[in-house]
Amino acid sequence: MEGPAAASVTSAKDRAVTPKEFTSFASFYPYYLGEHQNSTCRRLHFVGSAGVLSLLCFALITSQWHWLYGLPLLGYGFAWLGHFVFEKNKPATFRYPLYSLMGDWVMFKDMLVGKVKF
Repeated sequence: MEGPAAASVTSAKDRAVTPKEFTSFASFYPYYLGEHQNSTCRRLHFVGSAGVLSLLCFALITSQWHWLYGLPLLGYGFAWLGHFVFEKNKPATFRYPLYSLMGDWVMFKDMLVGKVKF
């Protein structure tokens, strides 16, 4: 991530982070952004999240519920590819599953509105 927002983000690589430090999603989100500094990783997260929404809409419109089984593979597959291949870190999902899921959707929204760079 480039620009002024990147300066305020502290990565887990820069300091030790324990679950006790995050008492709210607001305190977690800067850490989450720090774990998504690579633009390819962020783009893969965006593609995965958009794919999840598309597949969900498809299943709802067509009543073909078996497609819902693909949601985790679609969402996590793109995200984990981004982390392991491009960001070269372990996804925050492993340590903070709920906050990470929330972070995925907030970052998706922030990318849509231009708050987080593609």
